[in-house]
Amino acid sequence: MTKFGYTLMTEQSGPKALVGYAIAAEQVGFDFEVSSDHYSPWLTSQGHAPYAWAVLGAVAQATSKVELATYVTSPIQRYHPAVVAQKAATLQLLSDGRFILGLGSGENLNEHITGEGWPPIAQRQDMLEEAVTIIRALHTGELVTWEGDYFRVDSARIWDLPEQGVPIGLAVSGDKGIERFAPLGDHLIAVEPEKDLINKWDAEKGPGSRKIGQIPISWGPDRDEAIDRAHDQFRWFGGGWAVNADLPTPAGFAGASQFVRKDDVAESIPCGPDLEAIVEAVKAYWEAGFTDIALVQVGDALQQQFLDQAAAPLLSLLRDAAK
Repeated sequence: MTKFGYTLMTEQSGPKALVGYAIAAEQVGFDFEVSSDHYSPWLTSQGHAPYAWAVLGAVAQATSKVELATYVTSPIQRYHPAVVAQKAATLQLLSDGRFILGLGSGENLNEHITGEGWPPIAQRQDMLEEAVTIIRALHTGELVTWEGDYFRVDSARIWDLPEQGVPIGLAVSGDKGIERFAPLGDHLIAVEPEKDLINKWDAEKGPGSRKIGQIPISWGPDRDEAIDRAHDQFRWFGGGWAVNADLPTPAGFAGASQFVRKDDVAESIPCGPDLEAIVEAVKAYWEAGFTDIALVQVGDALQQQFLDQAAAPLLSLLRDAAK
């Protein structure tokens, strides 16, 4: 059965608001909640970037049923993998086993803040592989010393470990990425409804793993206002990963998306009150083979209204359609 999730967008809401939305999302019936992990919003109009791990710790205590995940954390620069291993284990304990550690190779927007420069994609993939290996080693509870190409670990041990471990989801694309990372991860994370990607992951990993996708929507009672909101805060989305991963600042994203039209946004993001249109857009993901699909309600202004008015009937329509 397809699971439907709610996205805690740290780029568009403050920390207390996010915890409140997380509580409401659980109450309305979402199966899981994922959190972005950014140091900066993509565009200044979004206006927020609280520390995702503090938010998730609060959410773990404020909720009791929904699964939680990072979507995604990069363990290659801003965070050392040994630190990621520790905080993932702690969050798994706080959530009573509801946490999935979603990992990826990151974006310049968040990672450049350490002043170490932004590595090319091939190096980032090498760093991610090494980082995941370190995290796996630390999650055994053993004393770990590591001398690798990119990271060093000196006599480190995670002292508080969950018995069930911490499952790892990896943001992967392309045949080579799947061949490389499927043996390291438990679940696949992707943002495009590509059936070939799912089939290749299943061929490497087996069909039992989860495939976790994400799609933005801009629900609202007025379609024009919903389009305006999506254009104002989510027009960066159309740049694609190859572009978005390398842009360093919100100003860069503003420049790269300055010629994106409202019509372009409306074609790629379902906007307005029509829940059936949202279902139609989401359908591409379960038809491609995704087992878990997280919704991103664009903008903070109507977030609570979406949860109060639209989320429950939308979830009912999605579950009926996905049977």
